[in-house]
Amino acid sequence: MNTELLEALTILEEEKNISKDTMMDAIENSLISACKNHFGTSDNIKVIMDRETCDYSVFAEKEVVEEVFDPALEISLEDAEKLDSSLHLGDIAQIPVESKSFGRIATQNAKNLILQKIREEERKAVFDQYFEKEKDIVTGVVQRYVGKNISINLGRADAMLTENEQVKGEVFKPTDRIKLYVVEVKNAPKGPKILVSRTHPELVKRLFEAEVAEVKDGTVEIKSIAREAGSRTKMAVWSNDPNVDPVGACVGLNGARVNAVVNELRGEKIDIINWDENPALLIENALSPAKVISVLADPDEKVASVIVPDYQLSLAIGKEGQNARLAARLTGYKIDIKSETQAIESGELPADYMDQMAMMDEEGYVGEYETDYEEEPAEPEYAEGDDAEEMPEFIEAE
Repeated sequence: MNTELLEALTILEEEKNISKDTMMDAIENSLISACKNHFGTSDNIKVIMDRETCDYSVFAEKEVVEEVFDPALEISLEDAEKLDSSLHLGDIAQIPVESKSFGRIATQNAKNLILQKIREEERKAVFDQYFEKEKDIVTGVVQRYVGKNISINLGRADAMLTENEQVKGEVFKPTDRIKLYVVEVKNAPKGPKILVSRTHPELVKRLFEAEVAEVKDGTVEIKSIAREAGSRTKMAVWSNDPNVDPVGACVGLNGARVNAVVNELRGEKIDIINWDENPALLIENALSPAKVISVLADPDEKVASVIVPDYQLSLAIGKEGQNARLAARLTGYKIDIKSETQAIESGELPADYMDQMAMMDEEGYVGEYETDYEEEPAEPEYAEGDDAEEMPEFIEAE
């Protein structure tokens, strides 16, 4: 048994995840390559290697002839009989080859071939490991800043967090541990090239899958996410079990689950709303915490007209239009938001609407006009409204 070789292959398999069979194939190829360098040909070289004991033998197959013209492929009858007396003219003799007799160049070439195979298999093993984590999150350790990019150590490989994939305002120090979303893994000559992100909306989804058991097992589905990294995220959730509240499951007891995600995102606000197949109700939920009087949605044109109370207009739009912009991305609708006064002036509400509102009975009905104006809609966790200086005419889903 070749104990030293077996131990070396075992260590390689454990540390670098390179199988013994692969390395044994590399050793066989290196021996054949060394024979080619030593004898000038390897066509008649046979390598036999025991996969259990790592013992190996190298033979050169030569034809027994009366007169030798090519010593690499032929052997004289006299020399053949010295090895095996049963050999005759025309037979194939197996001549043992001692690897110790190889020259320095042949030995060096064989060594380089084995080292190259080790490097190739190591890169392949690392690529396979991180390719499985594509579209998932990983934990990395900040190493250093390279210009405006950040070098991240992921364990067996390094990744570069580019400036475009960083959240504005986030500053990291060496040795900080951060969560990253693996956008893509490419196989490059010098090892896998891993593209990671802190701004991708799927990062929020994966973080909730890690924190919320109901999301991980599929009881609660995250239907849509709209995110402005570092500032705010809106997320629409749906429950496949009528006994499970999707928003409550994501928020957790005393906000424990959503707080864990918020802390990982370094204070980014998260609005969690109920998903609804009815686009009008979905848009109403998406615009929360603002109250909505009416929503008129066109599923074919993906356009919606929303009317809100005068005092809720700035809240519905949000600071610099953020609330309405995220709602548009979340729902996929172009949203036109108007106040009561603007709706009356444009004819979308009757001129006596305000008078009828004043006469509204406690059930919220006045003649043929129905409204839920006085009802307090459920506000999503961590939703905060900000004033807007001006209202854009249309906000399109990006």
